[in-house]
Amino acid sequence: MDGDPAVESQLDGFSLILPLPYRIAFILVLGVWAWGLNLHYLHLLKIDVASLIKYPSRSSSSSLPHHQRTYALATTITIPFLFSIFFFWTLTRGKPSAVLAWDFIPQSYLFLLFLLFLIPYKRLSPNGRFRFLTTLKRISIGGIAEAQDGKFGDILLADVLTSYAKVLGDLFVSLCMLLSAGKSSTDKPDRGCGGQYIVPIIISIPSVIRLRQCLIEYMRVRKNPTQHSGWGGQHLANALKYSSAFPVVVLSALQRGYDPNKIGLSETGIFRLWLFFVFLNSFYSFYWDVAKDWDLTLFPSLLSSAFPSVFPPSNTTTSFHSNQVPPAQAHPWGLRPHTHFHTPQIYYTAIGLDLLLRCTWSLKLSPHLDHWNDLEGTIFLLEMAEVVRRWVWIFFRVETEWVRVRSGAPGVDEMLLMPMGR
Repeated sequence: MDGDPAVESQLDGFSLILPLPYRIAFILVLGVWAWGLNLHYLHLLKIDVASLIKYPSRSSSSSLPHHQRTYALATTITIPFLFSIFFFWTLTRGKPSAVLAWDFIPQSYLFLLFLLFLIPYKRLSPNGRFRFLTTLKRISIGGIAEAQDGKFGDILLADVLTSYAKVLGDLFVSLCMLLSAGKSSTDKPDRGCGGQYIVPIIISIPSVIRLRQCLIEYMRVRKNPTQHSGWGGQHLANALKYSSAFPVVVLSALQRGYDPNKIGLSETGIFRLWLFFVFLNSFYSFYWDVAKDWDLTLFPSLLSSAFPSVFPPSNTTTSFHSNQVPPAQAHPWGLRPHTHFHTPQIYYTAIGLDLLLRCTWSLKLSPHLDHWNDLEGTIFLLEMAEVVRRWVWIFFRVETEWVRVRSGAPGVDEMLLMPMGR
């Protein structure tokens, strides 16, 4: 088949080097390394992640720290990945026909990766893998534990799944192509495999999971209100944030299979609606990350700077441009009184990065983007960028939870949405 124009036209240079199954595997392995780095740096900051997610503490002082166990697991799954991909490159040598013929090699690694999370091998952090699978099983139907049973861990994992939404869609596409007659899973991805709406549905599942979790939390608050729980409005607002992803996915699917005889809108009209919901989802999510998940005062500070007569600045906030040493109870502009990272610039950089990558991530949720020619490499980079964004988000989300637990105070999301006068 070498030199076959049909094959040459389907496989771009990027797919010859890193076909879809290996791209999926790479991002999954990267996620394990990223979690190890999260645990490691937060450990250096004296933040006890295990206590926040209600994970059992080390049985003895001689036991390896959690981040080292995670690194060991990451190393174990990385070594066969490297062996597999180098073996694949040796066999295929960049020839399109060979890349299509040897598709079972990358699929074999994905199967091995699945097994490594299931086998009861003591040196592969069995407790951690069991906890991961147990949590994944619970949240996969939208469940969420009580606070004392590890609710925070459920929220973290469910939010991570939203960042892996497109990867999950690609995993289905890869398996669908493998099992389809006359197709190869290392060919150019056919994201219509299985039907026009299957992939969009799979991409939406993580957001559905978080939506249901938010509604469960709302019902819990309404059933057993506390002094600091408010009326539950923060959970409804959070549910609305996850709901805003659905129009992006649905309108994108309609654009991909646009049929003027079945849809009562023009293609331009659908695109404009899609673009509106992309911006809504991006900036709503960005606002929630900064103001709710990280408890930062960026938006009140911006309003105070822009309209000081309407929104007077807080007495405990120093100016962003001020060189004066703030009083003991003050905090840097746009941040909060209690922080654990060393300089305010770390927070400002994270805010800017989150804004940038939130916008690109909403575009990545769109299945119709894969119709742009030669964009497989770009789609992969966007998926990678979202893993990086979530990795950064976890640092500040865990730090915020640690501050809340240590102070015993409600989070900013609860305080902002409490009824007036309460």
